[in-house]
Formats: sequence, structure tokens, C-alpha cells
Amino acid sequence: MRVIDEDGEQLGVMDTRDAVQRAREEGKDLVEVAPNAKPPVCRIIDYGKFLYEEKKKAHEAKKKQVTVEVKEIKFRPGTDDHDYGYRMERARGWIAGGDKVRATIAFRGREMTHRELGANLLAKLRDDLIDIADVEVTPKMEGYQMFVIFVPKKAKV
Repeated sequence: MRVIDEDGEQLGVMDTRDAVQRAREEGKDLVEVAPNAKPPVCRIIDYGKFLYEEKKKAHEAKKKQVTVEVKEIKFRPGTDDHDYGYRMERARGWIAGGDKVRATIAFRGREMTHRELGANLLAKLRDDLIDIADVEVTPKMEGYQMFVIFVPKKAKV
């Protein structure tokens, strides 16, 4: 195995027993950092410090990770213009913030015979959000609900 000391200097390729003995003499641990390399690479370091550094790197990587939530707005086939406008603005704000939006229209009883009202409402919403959002899932029926999912548009480079 190839052995590297704490300062990053190569000590060369040596037998496992010799590397372990050298690490013990220095009061440190022998840690395998690249097991798939030919030959495998090990470092003579303080293992507790190594774990701390790895945990710190993982935490920094998690900070930079972006999570996308799916927010939902609900309509009925007879939703009034004012209510529609309010919900559309809420959806616009969420999309601008980078979240996905699921717009749902719930049908009850005889409203199921007038699905075109729901489809028209979702088409109007699509037209109002077309400047900032793309349709990820086209209008689809799921039981007594029709829904569509909007995603923020990709920034033009």
C-alpha cells in the first residue's frame, strides 16, 4: 500500500505491518483514504481529526444542496375571479422562489359531468404563469380531482 504522512509527503509503497508500526510509533492511526487505487492509499493521521474534517465537509455540502418543495393550490370548478387571482399570485410567488406548484381542482357530485370547467380553469392558470413556469405534468384526472404541476423555468444562459 502507498503511505502518506500527515503533512502530505509520500513515504512510498510499504507492507501493511510496516505502515501500522510506523503509525503507532508516531502515536497516530493508519487510515485508508483510497481503497480502489492501485496500490491502495493510506494516510498516517489522527483518526478523530479525520472524522471531524469529513463531517465538516459533509455539512458544507449539505448547506449548498437545494431542496425543491411541491406547494399546492386548490380550486373548485366554480372558483370566483378574486379567489383565482389570489391563488395565482401565491403560485407565482412560490415558483419565483424555486418551488414546484401543484394546482388541483376538486369535483363533487354532479360537477364531474362538467370537467371542461376545470380544464378551462387550469388552461387559464397555465396562460397566466407561462412567463415564469413550465408545465411538468399536463392536466390529469385522479379520482375526483384534476391536477397540473408547474416547475420554474430554467434561467437562460
